[in-house]
Amino acid sequence: MASESNNDLAQGDRAALVAEDNPAAPRRVLAWIYLGRIALAAALLARLPVEPIERTDGTAYLAALMGVAILFSALSFGYTHSLQRRPSQPFLYIQVIFDALLLTGVVYLTGGERSMFSPLYILVISAGALLLPMVGGILIGLFASILFFLAAVATPGSGATTIFIQAGLFAIVAIITGYLGDRLRQTGAALGEVQTELRLLRLDTDDILETVGTGILTVDGRGRLVYLNPAAAEILSLSPSRWLDREILAQLDSIAPGLGEVIDRTALARRPISRYETKPLEDDTFILGVSTTPLERDGQERPPVTAIFQDITEKKRVEGLRRRAERLEAVAELSASLAHEIKNPLASIRSAVEQIASGKVTEEDQRFLGSLVVRESDRLSRLLGDFIDFARVRVVSPTPVEFSAIVGAVVDVVRSHPDTTERRVSVTFNGPDGPVYILGEEDLLHRAVFNLALNAVQWAGEGGSVDLSLDDIRSDLLSPALGAFQIARLAIKDSGPGVPEELREQIFDPFFTGRKGGTGLGLALVQRAVEAHGGAIYVDNNSEEQAGAVFCLYLPTLPANGELWLADTKENEAVTQ
Repeated sequence: MASESNNDLAQGDRAALVAEDNPAAPRRVLAWIYLGRIALAAALLARLPVEPIERTDGTAYLAALMGVAILFSALSFGYTHSLQRRPSQPFLYIQVIFDALLLTGVVYLTGGERSMFSPLYILVISAGALLLPMVGGILIGLFASILFFLAAVATPGSGATTIFIQAGLFAIVAIITGYLGDRLRQTGAALGEVQTELRLLRLDTDDILETVGTGILTVDGRGRLVYLNPAAAEILSLSPSRWLDREILAQLDSIAPGLGEVIDRTALARRPISRYETKPLEDDTFILGVSTTPLERDGQERPPVTAIFQDITEKKRVEGLRRRAERLEAVAELSASLAHEIKNPLASIRSAVEQIASGKVTEEDQRFLGSLVVRESDRLSRLLGDFIDFARVRVVSPTPVEFSAIVGAVVDVVRSHPDTTERRVSVTFNGPDGPVYILGEEDLLHRAVFNLALNAVQWAGEGGSVDLSLDDIRSDLLSPALGAFQIARLAIKDSGPGVPEELREQIFDPFFTGRKGGTGLGLALVQRAVEAHGGAIYVDNNSEEQAGAVFCLYLPTLPANGELWLADTKENEAVTQ
């Protein structure tokens, strides 16, 4: 029962809102009717001393009639507007009938068909058409036409032909306005329904935005604050009354470095940024996770931008602790793996040296043991060299480099590599039409792409193929601090056996290798180099129809002119420790 009563109350409120939003709502029309009556009465009362009515006692009757009109209007206004009562159907009929009778009295006292107030019947008929149903409006119009006819006939000296013509015109106007009034009322009701839905939606949206714990702010095309919900005001310690309609981007950057910049960047690029992280002012200040959306509107050079953000400081601290623990665990595993890799050649070298030192081996065995020592020493040297390269992967002084040129140079080197020529592997490269600039170090990128391409050649098989393709895409795949702008995607496909699904999570681990004689550091170095440039690398297999593996490398790019787009890209230093 309570639910039903609430629904009834909601429906009642909804009906009231629809009636209020209807442009042809009775209360609005009545307000103009009251104003028109009082204006007519005031004009006539002011005119009477100057131009008295020629009829006997006409002035007194007219003054009394105007007094009644003013009193009736005042009482009606008090009922509908002061007391806020909804006008009923009988009330509306009374108002229109009163106006018809009032105007008839004025016309009769001021000359009948010759009265200058006769055209006001059209207003009375129109009011009836707006306030009453179509049939009622037509009947009121015909009633007003009859009243005019009677008033005109009762006035001495009136012409019958003119009276009939005017009364007929009023009747035609009554029919037309009755029909048009009904259509207008229906249209107004539909418009009122739409306006009511918008008002209710706005109220619901405001309630949600006021209570949600996520910060939301909107900045117009000129960088001025137009909306700030309570959560955003609390997170940023901003007063809405102070900052509304003022330029705020610089202030946002001073509170949460990067927040104003990402909003400005969204407006310039006219594209949303789904992931962004601001920088802390100090070690103990907050970090915000931000998403932005441009609000496209016709005719605006810069669209308004809405930013949605949350305080992710605690989350980042937990992630930092987790990464630190993972790093320590990785160091322990790496040390154990390195010790294991060194232990085997050292054991072989020690055994060989001990046998040579004993003097009990033949000359032939001595030569064999000597070559073993050299071979294992070379293996140790190569292993330690690769490990040093792996450990030193970092981007210290990044500069804009043309990535497609680096890939092209790598392809030329790989084509002439012994592994490629001996296996007769074909290497192709499909590059983009224009340059692709990346902020990084050319040597490190060259080494990473070379290791990746050479690995594909070594697994492609005899007479196999390796296909490299480079294109420019838009994605929010990479680091949250980079937003959702251009990304270079390098795909390297080979015709080898592919990577078993159970091994895909391990192939980038240090010292993991499936190739005889490999150190297991080549792909690990590639991953570290890619991550040092703010990128990512994934591996998958080709389709069922085509064998082989596909390595996809993603790197954030710069504009085509190679200039630095993001001045704060990791403080120009991306280091993987």
